[in-house]
Amino acid sequence: MSKVLFTHSYFYRLDPKQWRFHQPYPPLGTIQAAAVIRNAGFDVSLFDNNLRSGPAELEERLRANPVDYLVIYDDGFNYLTKMCLTNMREAAFAMVKTGKRFGCRVIVCGSDAHDHYEKYLSKGADYVIRGEGEMTLLELINGLEKHHDVSNVVGLVHGKDGKVAVNAPRPVLRNLNELPMPAWDLVDVASYRRIWKRHHGYFSMNIATTRGCPFKCNWCAKPIYGNRYNSRSAGHVVQEIEWLQRNYGVEHFWMCDDIFGLKPGWVQEFAKQVNAKGLKFSYKIQSRVDLLLEDDTVEALAESGAETVWVGAESGSQKILDAMDKGTTVAQIEEATRLLRAHGIRVGYFLQFGYTGETREDIDATIEMVLRLLPDEIGISVSYPLPGTRFYENVKGQLKEKTNWTDSDDLAMMFESTYSKEYYRHLHRYVHSLYRKAKANAVLGKLVRRPHQLTFRDLRTGLAALYHVPNALAQRLKLKSLETVVS
Repeated sequence: MSKVLFTHSYFYRLDPKQWRFHQPYPPLGTIQAAAVIRNAGFDVSLFDNNLRSGPAELEERLRANPVDYLVIYDDGFNYLTKMCLTNMREAAFAMVKTGKRFGCRVIVCGSDAHDHYEKYLSKGADYVIRGEGEMTLLELINGLEKHHDVSNVVGLVHGKDGKVAVNAPRPVLRNLNELPMPAWDLVDVASYRRIWKRHHGYFSMNIATTRGCPFKCNWCAKPIYGNRYNSRSAGHVVQEIEWLQRNYGVEHFWMCDDIFGLKPGWVQEFAKQVNAKGLKFSYKIQSRVDLLLEDDTVEALAESGAETVWVGAESGSQKILDAMDKGTTVAQIEEATRLLRAHGIRVGYFLQFGYTGETREDIDATIEMVLRLLPDEIGISVSYPLPGTRFYENVKGQLKEKTNWTDSDDLAMMFESTYSKEYYRHLHRYVHSLYRKAKANAVLGKLVRRPHQLTFRDLRTGLAALYHVPNALAQRLKLKSLETVVS
């Protein structure tokens, strides 16, 4: 029986911002593929890099326990891998070389390899899988084991006659219920649990209920699961949740779908089954503000344990939302925020600055929206061109040597926007300080009106004003000095 070692190229320690958050999640996409290959009769193991120091540790593993296949299969459900960070690319290259040195057939699947397959092949990878990878990987390994010609396997990229052969794409999976449960037993779950409990007091794990996103925001890359949207049944998801709670004591879930519960009636059926089984847990999701306004969606989310909903607010300027082909309105952002709060659900905003054509007035509109609506959390980025998007095509002529961020805190502008790269770096800090100051002021107002309802989190937010008030002023002065510096 041939041995297949699965690994991936994301290292939290090589992404300092994420490592500081202490919110690691197992490589779900990796262990889903591992389960498929194990079900086919192969001897499968996992070398999980999430909590490791760097790619050099793989060498010791291969020396101690040689394998026939090294599969570097990135977690397509984790947005961090979609960023195609250069720290992780270099780690993948190092692992490819290590695998070849130990005589492995090396197979790579992930967002960065999808876009830059020629780089991975040049480093020694035998095969690169593009798009959704499980069935391509299964067909490839089965073919290699039987000494068949695998040159025509759909979804595959490989070297042929000294050139790179890119085969036809593989159709996406439609019936996700047919997939086996991810190979959770291969993960050192206890290590993840210790970090979560130590830093947050609860344990969270990740689960995927869907694949793909049918919406066409022109800056959003979807190399793995594409524009199709396929969903597991609510009952299938609830069974996995029940199993994870029973076996690992999970209290909280990150539903890592691009969009949770888009299928009509799905969220309502999910809530019904969760309550019928008497399951108790909280969870966070990503959604769209227009979807949250449909029927009784928010009510069903609250009934099933939704704690936080992150929405792609992106901008407070309707002009910029329209330029992005976002398909939502500022009014919908406001109404969805109100509705979520009315049902006791926290709301987070994803925001991005620097989109082409954005003016000072558009930036001010976004800041005004954030300060007026005061979401419970914000995540700020700058527009980031990824291959395969219309936005990338619009700005690729401006891209120079640097085309990817080093880590998720890089936030470098890689094309010509209205202001300088330095301006947007300070804008990020300025908006965060303004937001934290406004949150602190809200706590002070609560202290006057309802002092008996103050929580420890409120007190911590209020004390933060001692830092953010002067810091916001300093950042504002710095921004004013940079406003006239145009790229």
